[in-house]
Amino acid sequence: MVPEGEVENKVSYSYASHLSGLEEENRYLRETLEGLRQELDRFKRKPLLVCKIREIYSDAAIVRLPNGNEFLVGLSDDCKDVLPGDSVLAEQKNLTIVSKVVSSKKFDVEKFVIIEKPDISWAEIGGLRAQEQEIKEVVELPLRKPELFQKIGISPPKGILLHGPPGTGKTLLAKAVAASTNSTFIEIVASELVQKYIGEGSKLVKEIFELAREKAPSVVFIDEIDALAATRMEIGTSGEREVQRTFMQLLSEIDGFKSLDNVKVIGCTNRKDILDPAIIRPGRLERLIRVPNPDRTGRMEIFKIHSSSMSFNKGVDMNELIDQMEGFSGADIKSVCTEAGYFAIRANRTSISHDFVQKAIDKVKEERIKESVDFKQMFG
Repeated sequence: MVPEGEVENKVSYSYASHLSGLEEENRYLRETLEGLRQELDRFKRKPLLVCKIREIYSDAAIVRLPNGNEFLVGLSDDCKDVLPGDSVLAEQKNLTIVSKVVSSKKFDVEKFVIIEKPDISWAEIGGLRAQEQEIKEVVELPLRKPELFQKIGISPPKGILLHGPPGTGKTLLAKAVAASTNSTFIEIVASELVQKYIGEGSKLVKEIFELAREKAPSVVFIDEIDALAATRMEIGTSGEREVQRTFMQLLSEIDGFKSLDNVKVIGCTNRKDILDPAIIRPGRLERLIRVPNPDRTGRMEIFKIHSSSMSFNKGVDMNELIDQMEGFSGADIKSVCTEAGYFAIRANRTSISHDFVQKAIDKVKEERIKESVDFKQMFG
Protein backbone atom coordinates (compact mmCIF):
# COMPACT_ATOMS: atom_id res chain seq x y z
CA MET A 1 0.00 0.00 0.00
CA VAL A 2 1.40 3.44 -1.12
CA PRO A 3 1.72 5.94 1.67
CA GLU A 4 -0.70 8.89 1.56
CA GLY A 5 2.07 11.50 1.47
CA GLU A 6 3.77 9.91 -1.52
CA VAL A 7 0.48 9.90 -3.48
CA GLU A 8 0.01 13.60 -2.74
CA ASN A 9 3.55 14.36 -3.95
CA LYS A 10 2.98 12.52 -7.23
CA VAL A 11 -0.31 14.33 -7.84
CA SER A 12 1.33 17.67 -7.04
CA TYR A 13 4.26 16.97 -9.40
CA SER A 14 1.90 15.87 -12.18
CA TYR A 15 -0.20 19.04 -11.79
CA ALA A 16 2.88 21.29 -11.77
CA SER A 17 4.26 19.58 -14.86
CA HIS A 18 0.93 19.96 -16.68
CA LEU A 19 0.72 23.63 -15.66
CA SER A 20 4.24 24.29 -16.89
CA GLY A 21 3.39 22.70 -20.24
CA LEU A 22 0.28 24.86 -20.58
CA GLU A 23 2.24 28.01 -19.76
CA GLU A 24 4.87 27.12 -22.39
CA GLU A 25 2.20 26.46 -24.98
CA ASN A 26 0.47 29.73 -24.04
CA ARG A 27 3.76 31.65 -24.42
CA TYR A 28 4.33 30.08 -27.83
CA LEU A 29 0.80 30.99 -28.97
CA ARG A 30 1.25 34.61 -27.77
CA GLU A 31 4.51 34.91 -29.73
CA THR A 32 2.85 33.44 -32.82
CA LEU A 33 -0.06 35.86 -32.46
CA GLU A 34 2.30 38.83 -32.10
CA GLY A 35 4.22 37.72 -35.17
CA LEU A 36 0.99 37.48 -37.17
CA ARG A 37 -0.07 40.96 -35.99
CA GLN A 38 3.26 42.43 -37.08
CA GLU A 39 2.96 40.71 -40.46
CA LEU A 40 -0.57 42.08 -40.83
CA ASP A 41 0.69 45.57 -39.95
CA ARG A 42 3.34 45.28 -42.68
CA PHE A 43 0.65 44.42 -45.21
CA LYS A 44 -1.47 47.40 -44.09
CA ARG A 45 1.47 49.85 -44.09
CA LYS A 46 1.51 52.20 -47.07
CA PRO A 47 4.64 52.01 -49.27
CA LEU A 48 7.08 54.93 -49.33
CA LEU A 49 8.00 56.84 -52.48
CA VAL A 50 11.59 56.96 -53.73
CA CYS A 51 12.45 60.56 -54.64
CA LYS A 52 15.51 62.57 -55.62
CA ILE A 53 16.59 65.70 -53.74
CA ARG A 54 16.92 68.72 -56.06
CA GLU A 55 17.45 71.62 -53.60
CA ILE A 56 17.74 71.98 -49.83
CA TYR A 57 16.33 74.77 -47.60
CA SER A 58 16.43 75.16 -43.80
CA ASP A 59 13.61 72.73 -42.98
CA ALA A 60 12.35 71.78 -46.44
CA ALA A 61 13.54 70.43 -49.76
CA ILE A 62 12.51 70.28 -53.41
CA VAL A 63 12.19 66.67 -54.51
CA ARG A 64 11.63 65.11 -57.92
CA LEU A 65 9.33 62.10 -58.20
CA PRO A 66 9.95 59.27 -60.68
CA ASN A 67 7.24 60.72 -62.97
CA GLY A 68 9.20 64.00 -63.24
CA ASN A 69 6.98 66.16 -61.00
CA GLU A 70 8.69 68.33 -58.39
CA PHE A 71 7.39 69.36 -54.94
CA LEU A 72 8.51 71.44 -51.97
CA VAL A 73 8.26 69.08 -48.98
CA GLY A 74 9.20 68.94 -45.31
CA LEU A 75 12.14 67.15 -43.73
CA SER A 76 11.84 64.89 -40.70
CA ASP A 77 14.30 65.31 -37.84
CA ASP A 78 16.23 62.24 -38.97
CA CYS A 79 16.86 63.66 -42.45
CA LYS A 80 18.57 66.97 -41.80
CA ASP A 81 21.82 65.76 -43.36
CA VAL A 82 20.51 65.02 -46.88
CA LEU A 83 22.17 66.74 -49.83
CA PRO A 84 21.10 67.58 -53.40
CA GLY A 85 21.35 64.47 -55.53
CA ASP A 86 20.57 62.05 -52.68
CA SER A 87 17.84 59.44 -53.03
CA VAL A 88 15.29 59.55 -50.20
CA LEU A 89 12.07 57.86 -49.06
CA ALA A 90 8.96 60.04 -48.69
CA GLU A 91 5.58 59.37 -47.12
CA GLN A 92 2.88 59.16 -49.80
CA LYS A 93 0.22 61.44 -48.31
CA ASN A 94 2.19 64.67 -47.81
CA LEU A 95 5.60 63.60 -49.23
CA THR A 96 7.45 64.29 -45.98
CA ILE A 97 10.97 62.87 -46.27
CA VAL A 98 11.38 60.17 -43.64
CA SER A 99 14.72 58.56 -44.43
CA LYS A 100 17.71 58.61 -46.76
CA VAL A 101 18.45 55.75 -49.14
CA VAL A 102 21.99 54.65 -48.35
CA SER A 103 23.74 53.15 -51.35
CA SER A 104 27.48 52.96 -51.98
CA LYS A 105 26.95 52.90 -55.75
CA LYS A 106 23.84 52.87 -57.90
CA PHE A 107 25.37 50.45 -60.36
CA ASP A 108 28.26 48.03 -60.35
CA VAL A 109 29.03 49.29 -63.81
CA GLU A 110 31.81 46.81 -64.49
CA LYS A 111 29.18 44.06 -64.72
CA PHE A 112 27.53 45.75 -67.71
CA VAL A 113 30.51 46.52 -69.96
CA ILE A 114 33.40 44.57 -71.42
CA ILE A 115 36.70 45.82 -70.02
CA GLU A 116 39.95 44.47 -71.41
CA LYS A 117 43.49 45.25 -72.44
CA PRO A 118 43.52 44.17 -76.11
CA ASP A 119 46.61 42.54 -77.59
CA ILE A 120 45.69 42.98 -81.27
CA SER A 121 48.53 44.49 -83.30
CA TRP A 122 48.27 46.52 -86.49
CA ALA A 123 49.97 43.62 -88.32
CA GLU A 124 46.86 41.50 -87.71
CA ILE A 125 44.68 43.90 -89.69
CA GLY A 126 44.77 43.80 -93.48
CA GLY A 127 43.34 45.94 -96.24
CA LEU A 128 42.68 49.01 -94.06
CA ARG A 129 45.89 51.04 -94.36
CA ALA A 130 44.13 54.37 -94.99
CA GLN A 131 41.70 53.84 -92.08
CA GLU A 132 44.58 52.70 -89.87
CA GLN A 133 46.54 55.88 -90.59
CA GLU A 134 43.54 58.11 -89.89
CA ILE A 135 42.64 56.45 -86.59
CA LYS A 136 46.27 56.69 -85.49
CA GLU A 137 46.23 60.45 -86.11
CA VAL A 138 43.00 60.98 -84.19
CA VAL A 139 43.43 58.57 -81.25
CA GLU A 140 47.00 57.31 -80.98
CA LEU A 141 48.92 60.51 -81.62
CA PRO A 142 47.08 62.68 -79.02
CA LEU A 143 47.56 59.99 -76.36
CA ARG A 144 51.22 59.38 -77.18
CA LYS A 145 52.35 62.94 -77.94
CA PRO A 146 49.91 65.48 -76.45
CA GLU A 147 52.65 68.12 -76.44
CA LEU A 148 52.48 68.34 -80.25
CA PHE A 149 48.90 69.60 -80.08
CA GLN A 150 49.76 72.03 -77.32
CA LYS A 151 52.57 73.53 -79.40
CA ILE A 152 50.37 73.88 -82.48
CA GLY A 153 47.54 75.26 -80.36
CA ILE A 154 44.73 72.93 -81.40
CA SER A 155 42.59 70.38 -79.58
CA PRO A 156 42.43 66.85 -81.03
CA PRO A 157 39.01 65.35 -81.81
CA LYS A 158 37.28 63.79 -78.81
CA GLY A 159 35.94 60.89 -80.78
CA ILE A 160 35.49 59.19 -84.12
CA LEU A 161 32.76 57.28 -85.88
CA LEU A 162 33.61 54.08 -87.74
CA HIS A 163 30.91 53.25 -90.26
CA GLY A 164 30.51 50.72 -93.03
CA PRO A 165 29.13 47.25 -93.83
CA PRO A 166 29.20 44.49 -91.20
CA GLY A 167 32.36 42.43 -90.80
CA THR A 168 34.81 44.93 -92.30
CA GLY A 169 37.04 45.28 -89.22
CA LYS A 170 35.65 48.27 -87.31
CA THR A 171 35.97 46.59 -83.91
CA LEU A 172 39.45 45.33 -84.78
CA LEU A 173 40.59 48.88 -85.57
CA ALA A 174 39.30 50.13 -82.21
CA LYS A 175 40.99 47.31 -80.29
CA ALA A 176 44.25 47.74 -82.20
CA VAL A 177 44.50 51.45 -81.38
CA ALA A 178 43.71 50.70 -77.72
CA ALA A 179 46.50 48.10 -77.70
CA SER A 180 49.00 50.39 -79.42
CA THR A 181 48.43 53.09 -76.77
CA ASN A 182 48.22 50.62 -73.86
CA SER A 183 44.74 51.93 -73.12
CA THR A 184 41.87 50.27 -71.29
CA PHE A 185 39.25 49.14 -73.81
CA ILE A 186 35.68 49.61 -72.53
CA GLU A 187 33.09 48.17 -74.90
CA ILE A 188 29.39 49.04 -74.74
CA VAL A 189 26.74 47.52 -77.00
CA ALA A 190 24.21 50.33 -77.39
CA SER A 191 21.32 48.04 -78.34
CA GLU A 192 21.70 46.05 -75.12
CA LEU A 193 21.93 49.26 -73.10
CA VAL A 194 18.61 50.43 -74.56
CA GLN A 195 16.83 47.09 -74.18
CA LYS A 196 18.01 46.08 -70.70
CA TYR A 197 18.35 49.31 -68.79
CA ILE A 198 15.46 51.39 -69.99
CA GLY A 199 14.82 54.13 -67.45
CA GLU A 200 18.29 53.88 -65.90
CA GLY A 201 20.40 54.16 -69.04
CA SER A 202 21.48 57.76 -68.44
CA LYS A 203 22.82 56.88 -64.98
CA LEU A 204 24.73 53.94 -66.42
CA VAL A 205 26.24 56.11 -69.19
CA LYS A 206 27.42 58.60 -66.56
CA GLU A 207 29.11 55.86 -64.53
CA ILE A 208 30.72 54.32 -67.61
CA PHE A 209 32.50 57.59 -68.33
CA GLU A 210 33.47 57.96 -64.66
CA LEU A 211 35.02 54.50 -64.91
CA ALA A 212 36.78 55.47 -68.15
CA ARG A 213 38.33 58.52 -66.45
CA GLU A 214 39.51 56.39 -63.54
CA LYS A 215 41.16 53.90 -65.90
CA ALA A 216 42.57 56.49 -68.33
CA PRO A 217 44.10 56.32 -70.83
CA SER A 218 41.05 54.50 -72.11
CA VAL A 219 39.00 53.95 -75.24
CA VAL A 220 35.20 53.84 -74.89
CA PHE A 221 33.90 51.78 -77.82
CA ILE A 222 30.14 52.08 -78.46
CA ASP A 223 29.01 49.34 -80.82
CA GLU A 224 25.69 49.64 -82.70
CA ILE A 225 25.53 53.29 -81.71
CA ASP A 226 22.62 53.82 -84.11
CA ALA A 227 20.37 51.98 -81.58
CA LEU A 228 20.94 54.86 -79.17
CA ALA A 229 21.71 57.82 -81.44
CA ALA A 230 19.13 57.51 -84.20
CA THR A 231 17.42 60.68 -85.43
CA ARG A 232 15.14 62.06 -82.71
CA MET A 233 11.39 62.28 -83.26
CA GLU A 234 9.03 64.89 -81.84
CA ILE A 235 6.42 62.38 -80.71
CA GLY A 236 7.21 58.97 -79.29
CA THR A 237 6.37 56.42 -76.66
CA SER A 238 7.59 56.64 -73.08
CA GLY A 239 10.25 54.07 -73.96
CA GLU A 240 11.51 56.22 -76.82
CA ARG A 241 11.66 59.24 -74.52
CA GLU A 242 13.79 57.25 -72.09
CA VAL A 243 16.14 56.37 -74.96
CA GLN A 244 16.39 60.08 -75.74
CA ARG A 245 17.36 60.81 -72.14
CA THR A 246 20.12 58.24 -72.38
CA PHE A 247 21.26 59.76 -75.68
CA MET A 248 21.32 63.26 -74.19
CA GLN A 249 23.43 61.97 -71.31
CA LEU A 250 25.89 60.50 -73.82
CA LEU A 251 26.16 63.85 -75.63
CA SER A 252 26.67 65.58 -72.29
CA GLU A 253 29.48 63.21 -71.31
CA ILE A 254 31.30 63.69 -74.62
CA ASP A 255 31.29 67.51 -74.67
CA GLY A 256 30.07 68.47 -71.20
CA PHE A 257 31.78 70.43 -68.43
CA LYS A 258 33.92 67.48 -67.32
CA SER A 259 36.97 67.07 -69.53
CA LEU A 260 37.50 63.70 -71.17
CA ASP A 261 41.26 64.09 -70.76
CA ASN A 262 42.83 60.82 -71.93
CA VAL A 263 39.50 59.20 -72.78
CA LYS A 264 38.70 58.68 -76.46
CA VAL A 265 35.24 57.72 -77.74
CA ILE A 266 34.83 55.48 -80.79
CA GLY A 267 31.35 54.89 -82.15
CA CYS A 268 30.58 52.07 -84.56
CA THR A 269 27.59 51.65 -86.87
CA ASN A 270 26.39 49.94 -90.03
CA ARG A 271 23.72 52.63 -90.50
CA LYS A 272 25.32 56.07 -90.58
CA ASP A 273 22.34 57.36 -92.58
CA ILE A 274 19.97 57.18 -89.59
CA LEU A 275 22.23 58.85 -87.03
CA ASP A 276 21.17 62.07 -85.34
CA PRO A 277 23.34 64.96 -86.64
CA ALA A 278 24.02 65.97 -83.02
CA ILE A 279 26.30 62.99 -82.43
CA ILE A 280 28.61 63.73 -85.36
CA ARG A 281 28.84 67.49 -85.13
CA PRO A 282 32.21 69.14 -84.30
CA GLY A 283 33.19 68.56 -80.68
CA ARG A 284 31.70 65.08 -80.53
CA LEU A 285 32.28 62.18 -82.92
CA GLU A 286 33.42 64.63 -85.53
CA ARG A 287 35.89 62.46 -87.47
CA LEU A 288 33.99 60.04 -89.72
CA ILE A 289 35.99 57.07 -91.00
CA ARG A 290 34.37 54.77 -93.54
CA VAL A 291 35.46 51.13 -93.35
CA PRO A 292 34.36 49.50 -96.64
CA ASN A 293 34.69 45.97 -97.94
CA PRO A 294 38.32 45.40 -98.99
CA ASP A 295 39.54 45.78 -102.57
CA ARG A 296 41.57 43.06 -104.30
CA THR A 297 44.82 44.01 -102.57
CA GLY A 298 43.04 44.14 -99.24
CA ARG A 299 41.43 40.74 -99.79
CA MET A 300 44.84 39.23 -100.50
CA GLU A 301 46.28 40.76 -97.31
CA ILE A 302 43.38 39.53 -95.19
CA PHE A 303 43.49 36.04 -96.71
CA LYS A 304 47.23 35.78 -96.01
CA ILE A 305 46.71 36.86 -92.39
CA HIS A 306 44.01 34.27 -91.69
CA SER A 307 45.73 31.47 -93.63
CA SER A 308 49.25 32.09 -92.31
CA SER A 309 49.24 28.87 -90.26
CA MET A 310 47.43 26.74 -92.88
CA SER A 311 49.12 24.23 -95.24
CA PHE A 312 48.18 24.50 -98.93
CA ASN A 313 48.86 22.15 -101.84
CA LYS A 314 51.02 23.39 -104.70
CA GLY A 315 48.05 23.53 -107.05
CA VAL A 316 46.27 26.30 -105.18
CA ASP A 317 45.79 29.36 -107.43
CA MET A 318 45.56 32.25 -104.98
CA ASN A 319 44.89 34.89 -107.63
CA GLU A 320 41.89 33.03 -108.99
CA LEU A 321 40.45 32.46 -105.52
CA ILE A 322 40.92 36.10 -104.49
CA ASP A 323 39.10 37.23 -107.65
CA GLN A 324 36.15 34.99 -106.72
CA MET A 325 35.88 36.65 -103.30
CA GLU A 326 35.01 40.05 -104.74
CA GLY A 327 32.57 41.85 -102.43
CA PHE A 328 33.56 39.72 -99.43
CA SER A 329 34.15 41.40 -96.08
CA GLY A 330 37.07 40.60 -93.84
CA ALA A 331 34.78 38.38 -91.75
CA ASP A 332 33.71 36.51 -94.90
CA ILE A 333 37.33 35.86 -95.88
CA LYS A 334 38.08 34.53 -92.39
CA SER A 335 35.04 32.26 -92.72
CA VAL A 336 36.39 30.96 -96.05
CA CYS A 337 39.65 29.93 -94.37
CA THR A 338 37.79 28.19 -91.56
CA GLU A 339 35.43 26.33 -93.90
CA ALA A 340 38.31 25.24 -96.15
CA GLY A 341 39.97 23.74 -93.09
CA TYR A 342 36.79 21.84 -92.24
CA PHE A 343 36.55 20.42 -95.76
CA ALA A 344 40.14 19.14 -95.40
CA ILE A 345 39.34 17.58 -92.00
CA ARG A 346 36.25 15.83 -93.37
CA ALA A 347 38.36 14.41 -96.20
CA ASN A 348 41.00 13.29 -93.69
CA ARG A 349 43.66 15.50 -95.29
CA THR A 350 46.45 17.42 -93.60
CA SER A 351 46.76 20.06 -96.34
CA ILE A 352 44.24 22.20 -98.18
CA SER A 353 43.65 21.87 -101.91
CA HIS A 354 42.28 24.38 -104.40
CA ASP A 355 38.95 22.52 -104.44
CA PHE A 356 38.54 22.84 -100.67
CA VAL A 357 38.95 26.63 -100.84
CA GLN A 358 36.61 26.77 -103.82
CA LYS A 359 33.92 24.85 -101.92
CA ALA A 360 34.40 27.18 -98.95
CA ILE A 361 33.91 30.26 -101.16
CA ASP A 362 30.74 28.77 -102.66
CA LYS A 363 29.37 27.97 -99.21
CA VAL A 364 30.00 31.50 -97.92
CA LYS A 365 28.35 32.96 -101.04
CA GLU A 366 25.27 30.78 -100.47
CA GLU A 367 25.05 31.93 -96.86
CA ARG A 368 25.33 35.57 -97.94
CA ILE A 369 22.49 35.11 -100.45
CA LYS A 370 20.32 33.37 -97.84
CA GLU A 371 20.93 36.14 -95.30
CA SER A 372 20.03 38.76 -97.93
CA VAL A 373 16.77 36.96 -98.78
CA ASP A 374 15.86 36.57 -95.09
CA PHE A 375 16.55 40.27 -94.51
CA LYS A 376 14.32 41.31 -97.41
CA GLN A 377 11.51 39.03 -96.22
CA MET A 378 11.79 40.38 -92.68
CA PHE A 379 11.96 44.09 -93.53
CA GLY A 380 10.37 44.12 -96.96
